[in-house]
Amino acid sequence: MFRLFSQTRRCLQVKRALQRQEWPLRPAHLTAAAQQASFSTASVEHLSRSDSWPKDVGILALEVYFPSQYVEQVELEKYDGVEAGKYTLGLGQKQMGFCSAHEDINSLCLTVLQRLVERSRLSWDSIGRLEVGTETIIDKSKAVKTVLMQLFQDSGNTDVEGIDTTNACYGGTASLFNSADWVESSSWDGRYAVVVCGDIAVYATGNARPTGGAGAVAMLVGPEAPLVLERGVRGTHMEHVYDFYKPDLASEYPMVDGKLSIQCYFRALDQCYSVYRKKIQSQWQKVGVDKPFTLEDFQFMIFHTPFCKLVQKSVGRIMLNDFLAAPNPDTQSGLYKGLQAFRGVKLEDTYSDKDVEKAFQKASLEMFSQKTKPSLLLSSRNGNMYTPSMYGCLASLLAQYSAQQLAGSRIGAFSYGSGLAASLFSMRVSQDAAPGSPLDKLVSSLSDLQTRLDARKHVPPEEFAEIMKQREESHHLVNHTPQGSKDDLFPGTWYLERVDDKHRRQYARRPL
Repeated sequence: MFRLFSQTRRCLQVKRALQRQEWPLRPAHLTAAAQQASFSTASVEHLSRSDSWPKDVGILALEVYFPSQYVEQVELEKYDGVEAGKYTLGLGQKQMGFCSAHEDINSLCLTVLQRLVERSRLSWDSIGRLEVGTETIIDKSKAVKTVLMQLFQDSGNTDVEGIDTTNACYGGTASLFNSADWVESSSWDGRYAVVVCGDIAVYATGNARPTGGAGAVAMLVGPEAPLVLERGVRGTHMEHVYDFYKPDLASEYPMVDGKLSIQCYFRALDQCYSVYRKKIQSQWQKVGVDKPFTLEDFQFMIFHTPFCKLVQKSVGRIMLNDFLAAPNPDTQSGLYKGLQAFRGVKLEDTYSDKDVEKAFQKASLEMFSQKTKPSLLLSSRNGNMYTPSMYGCLASLLAQYSAQQLAGSRIGAFSYGSGLAASLFSMRVSQDAAPGSPLDKLVSSLSDLQTRLDARKHVPPEEFAEIMKQREESHHLVNHTPQGSKDDLFPGTWYLERVDDKHRRQYARRPL
């Protein structure tokens, strides 16, 4: 979007602004620029004084990458010798995408970042911050972000802030918050921020393997966004727990306490929703609105999705919170009909209560179908992507509605990372759904998601198991060239070409 002026001119302008104490700095004509045919066609003529926050900071563009091959969960049930429906009905999963040995975390992030820049027609020098959220660690020192800097080389732009952020599946959300905060800070120089989330979720043979997946999401962050991060209403919960962690640095596989992890997820959801609700109700009261916030005030609700059935239970969990917080809920008719028996329960006593879970999952089924189920397209067909998981849900939601249907809505978002870190926040969708508007462009850019999923290669479970074995045996090797064919990769995909005897990784890109 931005044609960056020379370094000398920018330094002089910043110096003059500093002398006049004019903060924050922001482009004078950003609104008009956002309406151009692409993000790179507009120019910033000067930095001007502003006494307010940059307006409507949020997500301008979003790109998704997932592997080009998948295994059917119903076939995996038969191969693993488990009862029919364990993965499909019990977990809510249909398919699982997976990476061959030619793909690692660096290649996934290279692919999705380049795709975002190319499809948005960005110039590389229009990016001033790049932060990566990932828990797929292949180097204890060198950040994935530094690998991505090779894409900036021809532009000469090395003035790009940000590094990697890691805490299980929460790193992408932390990176998004950091990027939005940068745009709203005195450090902002008028350029875009980009957030890249990427992970490869792999498990050892056994019950956890069907909850794997892989992928990456890239988001362009700046003012005048069609998806605006609502200010002042984040609800966050942090605590110390060992529910899922990766202490063995020689293995890609995590240590998982599945039962504890689900309890932690629900507890974090309860806490984050409570804080969010208090903050937004406080905002409402300041403008004369005196009413409780409930799930009905989210037009859509997306979640971090380890597996789809957990998300359906989570919608019921939010309804349980609303039910217990309501002074006099109607249990004779309407939403809470027949739930009187649960009026006296305590949230902290219900994490393993199947009666409560089933009752509120049933009561919230219509809300789940309307507000959340459309967001599970990618999660059900590709699996858990870890840090990109919730943002894959956002992409799925945007891909299945028109700009007119989305305009003006509030999207609630719950992000969870084991260990643990969690936040519940919300985005407001722009009211402008006119053809060519930023919202229309964002929705249109994701309209091919279903087609791209359908274009993947179906791999039988036997071949999948062999690829996973090869990956397990080779992911740590040096002086090594990955085995197998690169021909199944999507055009334009970056891939690992070789690891030399000093662990240095070399990458190449399949032609478009």
